Amino acid sequence: MTDAHAVAGVPMRWVGPLRISGNVSNTETQVPLATYESPLWPSVGRGAKVSMLAEQGIVATLVDERMTRSVLVEATDAQTAYVTAQTIQARIDELREVVRTCSRFAQLIGIRHEITANLLFIRFEFSTGDASGHNMATLASDALLTHLLQTLPGISYGSISGNYCTDKKATAINGILGRGKNVVTELLVPRDVVADVLRTSAAKVVQLNIRKNLLGTLLAGGIRSANAHFANMLLGFYLATGQDAANIVEGSQGVTMAEDRDGDLYFSCTLPNLIVGTVGNGKGLGFVETNLARLGCKAEREPGENARRLAVIAAATVLCGELSLLAAQTNPGELMHAHVQLERDNTTAKVGV
Repeated sequence: MTDAHAVAGVPMRWVGPLRISGNVSNTETQVPLATYESPLWPSVGRGAKVSMLAEQGIVATLVDERMTRSVLVEATDAQTAYVTAQTIQARIDELREVVRTCSRFAQLIGIRHEITANLLFIRFEFSTGDASGHNMATLASDALLTHLLQTLPGISYGSISGNYCTDKKATAINGILGRGKNVVTELLVPRDVVADVLRTSAAKVVQLNIRKNLLGTLLAGGIRSANAHFANMLLGFYLATGQDAANIVEGSQGVTMAEDRDGDLYFSCTLPNLIVGTVGNGKGLGFVETNLARLGCKAEREPGENARRLAVIAAATVLCGELSLLAAQTNPGELMHAHVQLERDNTTAKVGV
């Protein structure tokens, strides 16, 4: 007989601390990662060590934030769909009032659309306070769709979600317009730290980034993405902090950049689709509440500020793991040696051999 309240236990460790500065937070903090891939902990830990040896640490800049939900309506023809789209845009203030009636925190901040044949896809964009905003955006979009169907002629219901959002799928529109928090992280690593801690050189990391992340991803047909393994760090962080883990699909879309600055290494990770929150579904579990509090993301702040802090910590964590992996991959055999050694030690410890 199955237990409806069973819990899947995923090993979790705190790594760091890592240093963060920028337009959201200036802090030093350890970070929790829940993963079965045990080499991830020391790898992210090495990147965190590098951040502590850099003067500004990881500079994390939040450049945008919005949660989206697209609805689908069917018009009598393409001309009606076009007129409807123009009318909706002109009545945005009216639609903002509709959103205010169904949520204290959701605010309609933008509307975009796409017309195919007689179908009109409407992409609503919201700010959602400290929540990641999935349910909040869907509730608001449902109210907006009802209002539009009641007040505009020539359209009928298609779907509450038209896949133009886009939720839990890798798409160009998310990479271009963003969904969730858009965070750019930067780290300037002194040349001696590159050599002593990362055991490589700036030139080698730059070359690998171009050949692997940029060219390799291009040849593979990647969608608005060029990175080594953003998803690894995001999944570990999302599971440890009560996020919807499936959002690593769009969350792992992002770009890694590296430059050789006279031997110093400039390293940057851009993540346009970080979907995180500090309240809402998944946040009531005891270990999640404890982890969020330890990260400083349950403090008394203005709505939205805790979620922004969580987003920049998540983005900085991604940079730590990305930097460490690329450094390892510049050296033949280093990556595989670490996996074999660490995973063998982990297995031995579990079985008591």
